[in-house]
Amino acid sequence: MTSSHFFFHSLSLFVIFLIIINKVSQVHAIGSVFNVQDFGASPDGKTDSSQAFLKTWNQTCQNNGGGTILIPTGTFLLNTLTFNGPCKGPIFFNINGLLKAPLGKCKDDYWILFQHIDGLTINGEGSLDGQGPSAWSLNNANGPNPPSSIKFNGMSNALIQGITSINSKFFHFQINKSKGVHFQNLSITAPDESPNTDGIHIGDSNDIIINRVNISTGDDCVSIGPGTSNVHISEVNCGPGHGISIGSLGKYQNEGDVNGVIVTNCNIGKTQNGLRIKSWAPSPPSKVFNVTFDNINMNYVENPIIIDQHYCPHSSCKNEGDSQVQISDVKFINIKGTSASKEGVVLDCSKSVPCQGIELRGLELTLNGQQTTTATCSNANMNFFGPQTPSECT
Repeated sequence: MTSSHFFFHSLSLFVIFLIIINKVSQVHAIGSVFNVQDFGASPDGKTDSSQAFLKTWNQTCQNNGGGTILIPTGTFLLNTLTFNGPCKGPIFFNINGLLKAPLGKCKDDYWILFQHIDGLTINGEGSLDGQGPSAWSLNNANGPNPPSSIKFNGMSNALIQGITSINSKFFHFQINKSKGVHFQNLSITAPDESPNTDGIHIGDSNDIIINRVNISTGDDCVSIGPGTSNVHISEVNCGPGHGISIGSLGKYQNEGDVNGVIVTNCNIGKTQNGLRIKSWAPSPPSKVFNVTFDNINMNYVENPIIIDQHYCPHSSCKNEGDSQVQISDVKFINIKGTSASKEGVVLDCSKSVPCQGIELRGLELTLNGQQTTTATCSNANMNFFGPQTPSECT
């Protein structure tokens, strides 16, 4: 399949998926309504309301036709929770209050887990407080990860909109082995020095849409992991943080490929990276292909465009060998704005499997809005099309 055919094929799938999601979002909570306070939840912010929430979920999930879980205003303290499906109808999880996590780490890699549910909508004007400051100092490279605030596993046809997530201990939202998940109109925040607080992390999933989301964190605004396909990211405001990333890839055996990623009409500001693809070296073989970054505005970004196939976040890698992650058919189109460093483009590809079909068009990247930037390229088969800045590799 040619790149142009792939683009229109992906666009067609995206339009179809938008129609499906729109149908889901238009379904109002006209079924049974289950208020967590009726099951014993306390909005005082001190009493553990976990069991009350679980009872509410079980009642709603087993109700014929599904229903709405209503979380009213107030602060609800929740310990680790798992909301299991399948359910007997669509579930609307309506958050109007503040959900507060316990202090410190926990034994699980999530705070709240939704799994095996078809037709979940999480909406409202409420917030999730992961209480990250109580755990960030406990993070280390060799120990178990702290919990993500919300984890989705084995989900289909889910919509998350309107809510706010603050100060996650680890990832804010983590998607695993899911299909048809749509994030829109969200606010995701954590301090720029907070470790591993990715806004939305996707792995082993497909047909994911992220639209009109404001993300400021201490790590990637959006990270796309192995085994992921057909991701559409648009109108995201990212920064501070580490930008929008594909990877890291190649850390483990038998990772799935990444393909069909479109990132468009986004603003990235005061971040460590802008648009990044990263893989470990050495690594097992896998592929990244058919990726388009289009119409992205950069504001004082340290590495606006970077492919890093020698990724080593903790400076402890031996790098005895090359990455075997094949990167191909990647387009950077109309990437404009200011760089915080002289190098506007860095393509540091694998010597064993060089990058293929890298296309750069319409770049306008200047150093602090004044000087021209440069492009540094190694082991990359790429083309610069038309007048742009930078216009060639040095």
